[in-house]
Amino acid sequence: MRRKIDLYALVTSLTSHKKAQLFVLIDALLIIACFGLAALLFGEKFNEIHTVRNGSILLTFLVALGSATSVLLGLPNIRLNAFETGGVKPAAILTVILSVAGLAVNIVLDSPFAPATFTVFGMMFLIGVVATRNLMRNVLLSVYRRAKNRTRVIVYGAGQTGQQLAAALRTDDAVVLVAFVDDNPRLQSLNVSGAPVFAPSHLKELIAEKAVDRVVLAMPSATAAVQARIAVRLRQMGCEVHSLPSFAELIERKELRKRTTPVSLDDLLGRNKLESELPEVADSYHARCILITGAGGSIGSELCRQLVACRPDKLVLMDHSELALYTIEKELQDLDLTQNITIEPVLGSVTDPILCANVLAKHKVEVVLHAAAYKHVPMVEKNQIAGLRNNVLGTKTIADAAYKARVSRFILVSSDKAVRPTNVMGASKRLAELIVQDLATRSESTRFSMVRFGNVLGSSGSVIPLFEEQIARGGPVTLTHNDVARYFMTISEAARLVLLAGSYSRGGDLFVLDMGELVPIRKLARQMIEGAGYSVMDKHNPEGDIEIVVTGLRPGEKLIEELLISPDMLTTPHPKIMRAQETYLSELEMANALRDLRAAIDADDELAAQAVINRWVEKTREQTREPLQIS
Repeated sequence: MRRKIDLYALVTSLTSHKKAQLFVLIDALLIIACFGLAALLFGEKFNEIHTVRNGSILLTFLVALGSATSVLLGLPNIRLNAFETGGVKPAAILTVILSVAGLAVNIVLDSPFAPATFTVFGMMFLIGVVATRNLMRNVLLSVYRRAKNRTRVIVYGAGQTGQQLAAALRTDDAVVLVAFVDDNPRLQSLNVSGAPVFAPSHLKELIAEKAVDRVVLAMPSATAAVQARIAVRLRQMGCEVHSLPSFAELIERKELRKRTTPVSLDDLLGRNKLESELPEVADSYHARCILITGAGGSIGSELCRQLVACRPDKLVLMDHSELALYTIEKELQDLDLTQNITIEPVLGSVTDPILCANVLAKHKVEVVLHAAAYKHVPMVEKNQIAGLRNNVLGTKTIADAAYKARVSRFILVSSDKAVRPTNVMGASKRLAELIVQDLATRSESTRFSMVRFGNVLGSSGSVIPLFEEQIARGGPVTLTHNDVARYFMTISEAARLVLLAGSYSRGGDLFVLDMGELVPIRKLARQMIEGAGYSVMDKHNPEGDIEIVVTGLRPGEKLIEELLISPDMLTTPHPKIMRAQETYLSELEMANALRDLRAAIDADDELAAQAVINRWVEKTREQTREPLQIS
């Protein structure tokens, strides 16, 4: 061990000037050795005086010329790590000069050596220069590596980006490439860039056997969702994960800006994120059969991912979108964590009473997480009947089926737009809450509860992806009003809130999260523009890059969203989750409201539906100055 350390100290103590002198000496010795070998190949025995004399003159000339030319070409100053790309050309030029000059001097000396000797000499010298450099490079890397604790890396993706990364890692003495992992069967079992390629199924044993410190995802063409799924699986194996863009993207100014994280989530949320306390309530879902409606949506799919950690017996995924259902089923099946969890996809709508009843009975569902809903305000405003059918009657259908099947828990995912709603989407969610509250008053076996939260970052239809897209296009960024403000939470927080609240349910509960301060959307837009490397164009900065344009409030849109109708609050076991107390309709009133709404939906009569909303949602509104009017 001491010998290795001393060798490392010797190597690192050499100055650049000493290294250059060493290379000149090595090249001089190569000239002598290669010329001698070439002459021997052509029958020269160096046993006659004139042969020795002419050979000495010729070698002295070649060594002097080679050393001077090598210095002029900068060959001794080229780093060993860069020799493959920058050293071969000057070495070839030096070789040609030596061969031609040697042949000329040979003629002057009355041709004591065969002319072909200089051709062979040149070939041998070029090979010798390249070979000695590579040998020295490998020896030095070995010395460096044995004297340091190196980071052991697996590259996920053996394509062009992965191979470029491998080439870069070969020049780094602090990192060692252990292997590649790739989904392409044609690459598996091959050796790429000096490292073996394995299938993803071997990852776990590779990480354990090779003591891997880090996995780098070199697959820039894969979507963010695919990379996120792989990263989750790798982190479960206790491995650090990094993602690498393609090297071509690194020189694209627009792509780099697009990849910049525009806003810190902690700054945006204005509070600490919801703590990871799911293990405390995992017993509520462990070894149970759980139905998630809207499982392919942004909230539903995150619920599925987090439920996996609770080790349920079965997850039943219901969604009316074939693509969304296929995507989440495939993702869950690909996760190692789901090996002992049964995944059952159900293609269909919560508005189908026969399907809902059959699913609950067939799979013996114990917990229902109802996340299926249309939630895009302008879209529902333009398709009011469809929105009311799905959000209200769909909730009634699945909730009634859960009531009759005597499931243990039923949790409705609601929205802050249900508070004093000014749009059909919000009103539909409030009616869905009233349905669940009504059933909770009559149910003895099923604990019905609701969870209400604000805007979810990154969910479909949220403002963040819209702003990102507009910034990527170069603007303008559209704002509906200068004073509009919203509460924000992450998708992970939203799903965790649903699961936590579901475990706290005693029946009829409405849970809300302490979501910190309201975030002005204009401030958010400015943060995202500046975070992406641009400046805001306004009257104070007319030369700015991207303008913020106010387009006016959309139909049914509020300036400020709220989370509570009534100020009365109760605590829960979690300090940031509160239990609200709000009024609800009686059983008779609820029946009348649903009867009138069904009639309006069956008749495709939007005016009649609006009348139902204005009448029955109004009865539960408190502390408001103006009556509800949705039109």
